[in-house]
Amino acid sequence: MSKLSTMKSKKRVRTGTNDKIFYTICYVIIALLSIAVLYPIIYVVSASMSSANALTAGKVWFLPVDFSLEGYKAVLKYKNIYIGYRNTIFYTVVGTLINVSMTMICAYPMSRKNLFARGPIMFLFSFTMLFGGGMVPNYLLMKKLHFINTIWVMLIPGCMSVYNMIVARTFIQTNIPGELLESAQLDGCNDTVYFFKMVLPLSKAILAVLTLWYAVGHWNSYFKAFIYLTDKNLYPLQIFLRDILISSQISADLNDPEIAEQLRTIQMTLKYAMIIVSTVPLYVFYPFAQKYFAKGVMVGSVKG
Repeated sequence: MSKLSTMKSKKRVRTGTNDKIFYTICYVIIALLSIAVLYPIIYVVSASMSSANALTAGKVWFLPVDFSLEGYKAVLKYKNIYIGYRNTIFYTVVGTLINVSMTMICAYPMSRKNLFARGPIMFLFSFTMLFGGGMVPNYLLMKKLHFINTIWVMLIPGCMSVYNMIVARTFIQTNIPGELLESAQLDGCNDTVYFFKMVLPLSKAILAVLTLWYAVGHWNSYFKAFIYLTDKNLYPLQIFLRDILISSQISADLNDPEIAEQLRTIQMTLKYAMIIVSTVPLYVFYPFAQKYFAKGVMVGSVKG
């Protein structure tokens, strides 16, 4: 018995040592990956708060050098930034609301196995993921619908992602049991009441994920505006960011010679300041959806 207990204790020691080595390797890998992800963000923040001379000389590596907020001051003096922020916030809020509503309204019936022609309908949805009409036909369609130079061209086309709908459909199938629907129907509940009273409250995780995906897409969207909009009062923030980052257009976009000259002298700092100004809202919003993000993505994408 003593030999057996000694062997068991040695085995536990070896197992504990192996676990410690494994966890140490995991922590080192995670730390390296975290540094690889965080360093570019830290560098951009430091560069935006450094002087133009320090950036030009390549002195900025981690912390700000010759602390300066001239880039942010120049950005805030650029009046179109406020127009871009206003439009982007509107497109993001209203567009995300439309996207999530359309996705869930479509995902719920597609999750019902007794839906008539469920297979052919799903095939039509999937077909659109592989084939599209092309840029010119889409432009002609938008023109025919009188969407050119309107807010609707940023909201209605592509108002539902088929991939996101499939994720939401799978989430409903795997997390909301069919017995719940049968019980609700026995109590006289119709599909509309069941959808709003049962399905949506039980789908908070996937709703948070869809909201984050769609909101980030709208916030970073610029190509549709670049193609379909010519009125600067409707431009999103990313278009104005693009104009500023292209140095040859800085002077042309500004009417004030003094501001234009200032921008030319702090061009490097301005670029990094613009990146921070345009991404801060996303950094603020993400922590509120983070706790639902992993659960919603894993449950909606692994099964089904």
